[in-house]
Amino acid sequence: MAQAGTVDRILDTAEVLFAQKGFAETSLRAITSKAGVNLAAVNYHFGSKEALIQAVFERFLTPFSAALGAKLDEMEATGTPDTPENVLGIVFRLALGTHPEDPQRAAIFFRLSGQAYSQPQGHLRDYLHKHYGAVFKRLQEHLQRAVPSVPPMELFWRVQFSLGAVIFTLSGMQSLQAISKADFNLDVSAADITRRLLPFLVGGIQAPMPDQLKVES
Repeated sequence: MAQAGTVDRILDTAEVLFAQKGFAETSLRAITSKAGVNLAAVNYHFGSKEALIQAVFERFLTPFSAALGAKLDEMEATGTPDTPENVLGIVFRLALGTHPEDPQRAAIFFRLSGQAYSQPQGHLRDYLHKHYGAVFKRLQEHLQRAVPSVPPMELFWRVQFSLGAVIFTLSGMQSLQAISKADFNLDVSAADITRRLLPFLVGGIQAPMPDQLKVES
């Protein structure tokens, strides 16, 4: 039990510091100091900073990918139509519900995802592809069937742009709620914000192809 508590404390501290400061700027000594453990504990449980980064992502993505695979199985078994609303709706609900006991964990994860884009980690990309690539490939196939008129290369870009909107919105949820209150005197919940975000993403994913892009494709 003591070892499990030490591992969780290291991971809790690492994910917050990585999300706040980035991977390169966060040293193992900063993590151990804030977590109240010694450097030997990090080396013993994880072996390296790269492995610690991977473990931070694993805590969120393992339950998420398992739930996503189950939902895709359910879609296929029940014949649920592949529409942008259905496919993206599953992802949204799962992403926000992976840690219902601590909603801030989702916001931290999306900040981490933003750091992964702005501070590319080659080892992390390889790790995620190896462990979660299969289920995300299935998701991409469902999304492609939902928008058959969008060529695969164009869908790739639209998914990346959508991820940018999702990461910005969900990682900055508290700031957006404060702005809504200050500028419009409107209290909005996380659910209110995601209900606004989903149709925005659906519109972008299934938008007609511009003429110049039709030529390129």
